[in-house]
Amino acid sequence: MHVSQPGLIVVDVAAGDDETALAFQEAVAARWATAVADRTTREPGCPGVRLRCYVDLRQSLDIQAP
Repeated sequence: MHVSQPGLIVVDVAAGDDETALAFQEAVAARWATAVADRTTREPGCPGVRLRCYVDLRQSLDIQAP
C-alpha cells in the first residue's frame, strides 16, 4: 500500500517459514524504527506463518554505505 505521508503503520507479514518472515522484519527494522516481534504465529490447517510488526516511518535510521 502507498503511504501518503510518514507515520505509524502496522505491517502484517505472511511467509512460507519463520526464517523468511523474520528476515523481512530485520530488513524493515534496519531502515525505520520498528517494534519487532520475537516469534511468528501459525494458524492450524493453514500453510506458512504470520508476523506483525509496528513501524514508525517518521523515524528513519541512518544507513551507512559499506
